[in-house]
Amino acid sequence: MNNTDTETLYPFRVTPQLRNFRTKVWKEIIDSVLDAQADDEEKIGFSMMMVKLGGCITCSADSFRAMRGCTHCASQTVRRFRGPDEELKELFLENVAEVNKYSEKKEFIVKG
Repeated sequence: MNNTDTETLYPFRVTPQLRNFRTKVWKEIIDSVLDAQADDEEKIGFSMMMVKLGGCITCSADSFRAMRGCTHCASQTVRRFRGPDEELKELFLENVAEVNKYSEKKEFIVKG
C-alpha cells in the first residue's frame, strides 16, 4: 500500500482541514494550536487527543482506514464525535496537561 496521505500516527499537517467540522469552541481549539504563538505542548497535546480519538494506535498499513488516508480518517473522527465541543475542549486540555506533566518529569530527570 502506498498512500501518501497515510502516516503512522495522526499528522499535525491535517489540523487546518478539521476547522470547519464543528462549532465555535472547536474552531477556537484549532485556531489556538495553529497560532504561531502556540506552545509545542499544545500541538503535541492536540495530536495526542486525535491519536486517541481516531484509534491511530490500532491502524495498520493494510487497514481500510490507512487506505483512505489520515486526512479522511481525522475528518471522520471529528464529525462522528458524539459529545459536545466542550467535551473535546476538556479532552484537549487534559492531553496538554499530560504532555506538560511528562515534560516537567523529563526536565527533572535531566537536571536532577
